[in-house]
Amino acid sequence: MKVSGHESVPVTGWEGEEPSGDVDAQEWWFRAPLPRVEPEDGEEVVLCFDGLATVCEVLVDGELVLESPSMFLRHEVPFRGGSELAIRCRPLAKEQRKPRARWRAPIADNNLRWFRTTLIGRTSFAPGPPPLGPWRPVLIERRRGLAVDELRLRPRLDFDDGVLAVDVSTRSLGREVPALEVEVAGERFPLGSEIRIAHVERWWPHTHGEPKLYPVRLVGDGVEIDAGHVGFRELAWDDGFRVNGVDVFARGAVWTHGDRQTLELARDAGMNMLRLNGFGWYEDEAFWDLCDELGILVWQDFMFASFDYPAADPDFRGLVEEEARQVLARVAGRPSLAMLCGNSDVDQQVAMLGLEPGLARSDLFDELLPGLVREAEANVPYIPSTPYGGDLPFRTNRGVAHYWGVGAYRRPLSDARLAEVKFAAECLAFSNPGDEVGFVPRDAGADWDYADVRRHYEPASTGEVMAEVFGEWRREGSPCRGAIVMWLRDVVPGPGWGVLDHAGEPKTAYRDLRRALAPVAVWTTDEGLNGIHVHVANDRPEPLKARLHVVLFRDPELKVDEASEDLDLGAHGAATRNVEALLGRFVDASYAYRFGPPGHHVIVATLESEDGVISRAIRRLDLS
Repeated sequence: MKVSGHESVPVTGWEGEEPSGDVDAQEWWFRAPLPRVEPEDGEEVVLCFDGLATVCEVLVDGELVLESPSMFLRHEVPFRGGSELAIRCRPLAKEQRKPRARWRAPIADNNLRWFRTTLIGRTSFAPGPPPLGPWRPVLIERRRGLAVDELRLRPRLDFDDGVLAVDVSTRSLGREVPALEVEVAGERFPLGSEIRIAHVERWWPHTHGEPKLYPVRLVGDGVEIDAGHVGFRELAWDDGFRVNGVDVFARGAVWTHGDRQTLELARDAGMNMLRLNGFGWYEDEAFWDLCDELGILVWQDFMFASFDYPAADPDFRGLVEEEARQVLARVAGRPSLAMLCGNSDVDQQVAMLGLEPGLARSDLFDELLPGLVREAEANVPYIPSTPYGGDLPFRTNRGVAHYWGVGAYRRPLSDARLAEVKFAAECLAFSNPGDEVGFVPRDAGADWDYADVRRHYEPASTGEVMAEVFGEWRREGSPCRGAIVMWLRDVVPGPGWGVLDHAGEPKTAYRDLRRALAPVAVWTTDEGLNGIHVHVANDRPEPLKARLHVVLFRDPELKVDEASEDLDLGAHGAATRNVEALLGRFVDASYAYRFGPPGHHVIVATLESEDGVISRAIRRLDLS
């Protein structure tokens, strides 16, 4: 939000020690010079803190002006001038330890359950250091004319019309607040009246259509407020997402960090969903603006993971409520917001320790957070935890799964079908090689790491394994409605879980996934005695006229058979063909019958249009 007459000056030039070692056992100081600001009559000057990690005291010229107990809260304090800003970060390990938890989570120090801070930088799979001090911008903001305390946009669809509710709370700063009008879609509406846009263009995830946005401004005599944008879309959840009446196979990755280029790489890979996992942090408005613009759905966890959180403690509960209200004020009403989830792994942690599953139930996740979601009119589904939904939360054939069968559990590729996954909110973690050397992720207490997992599936590369699993889940007839890879971008240098490295550069696994996740794609599955199936997907909103061409090779250049078929797929359509049905005869395409030496070694399926090759899939027979 930008208000005419307001100015922001960033606080820069921070000085302090580079965090290292056990950061939670030490005290850290950060200092920066303050720009000279002379408040004028009729204006408000405030210090704005977008994020301070984690238990911090803020001083201006040695005077305490703020105490922040949470990494996830934003703060504003009046600014009356000064020359130095100092932030003291207290050592979490020396804070008073509270009553014991009912269970211990091996993911990290259980004392962290009392602190609202990230686990990234504090776990065996995401080493440190974690963010400390001013991890988000610190600004001095000068406000003139009026201050906007709250601005809420809530769009909805009424058949083909878009309806927008606008709520704004303003304060006068030395002048009378004028009557405001809302400007959207080239029209102006009096504030408080029904804002209806006839035959509105809908917002779609980029794989299935255009992510149409409408800029919104509030205007009055001498006042202009840039309120951002809105998108109009319908969204439903039933073990998967349905957008604007169309089933969407949601695919993407867990988000850690990045910039516009990182998000564009996700989009270009055919990813239409990112998950902000409960062990990380909330993202800023720039991230959400880009997801709205690029057509990327977002699964937003509240930042809780694995621990027995002290929901009955009134101070903790009040902190969580303030945090959730701030987060929902930023994200509710966004077209990219697709899911709100109470936590990651809490239900699973209890169940996997062999404890009574009901021990994980907490009114923090069952009452407080969903109540705040309803109050904010977020209008997206909410679930209390992931994984979630089966007789045990980690069962893969019910509700939302975390799927590690192909991957950490070293199950064969056939397990991707056997597991009957409905939706995988996390899956397919591998140590993906890139150009960087360094850290290899491992689970706490394990005598193996994820490089061992990678070697288990050789000679196939990790990208080929992931593409094979996505092909299984994306095919017609699959019960799976979506899957989110663990994760998009590495947090430290080395062959980590990311399909992008620490610097944001694509790895080989990224390129394999890009072929598998493309909106228009062809791929194959091995159906054993039923041969080889060729699958074609057209997620786009336009019909697809293309030719499917299948070629069998005995050696790299010896073509032994081929067949083609012209396809005419409707919008958001799909097709499946059997290789031998296309050829018109039995060739033991999958080499399952094995009556003799194989007649071919490779099957190449190509989808072509008049403009050239759209997609190509190559399958090498399993001759073992």
